Amino acid sequence: MDFIESKNMQDPRPKTQKYYLASQISLRSLAAVVSLTAATLAITDKQIITDSGIELEARYSYSSAFKYFAFAMIIACVFSVVSLIVAINLDRKCSDSKIYFYMFLHDLVGTAMVISATSAATAIGLVARDGNNYLGWMAICGDFVKFCNKMTVAVVLSYFSFVLYLLLTIISAKKIQA
Repeated sequence: MDFIESKNMQDPRPKTQKYYLASQISLRSLAAVVSLTAATLAITDKQIITDSGIELEARYSYSSAFKYFAFAMIIACVFSVVSLIVAINLDRKCSDSKIYFYMFLHDLVGTAMVISATSAATAIGLVARDGNNYLGWMAICGDFVKFCNKMTVAVVLSYFSFVLYLLLTIISAKKIQA
């Protein structure tokens, strides 16, 4: 019995604060890994084919939407790492609620950036897959299968990253309210 009481006295934080910190650490770490993976897949995505003796190449850097996507995912990863450090320091200091509001804004900006980059990549990916007959844009995914598949995986991961950021935004908003 004394062991349980001494254990409770060693860590005066309430259980909700422990759960909040655990969720912050796990979600921010996972968001950083997923964002970095999506960016890495996009940046390293490249395929060269030969058609009728002509060498054709597909790269992420040939599309401004894919470049925006890759760099936004890198920025999201950096955002996650920085906010992870802040979240860990918040637990130690038990700071005032003003810092929680800034964390909420930080998460909201990260969420908006991730979904805007993901939407841009999705739109261009659909044009690459289906083309646009009205504008004369032909589909390229029939020829650049490896390129399109790898970019699709990157975009799916970024949607997962968006969900993680959305959860972090909701948790941050709830913390302000508490």
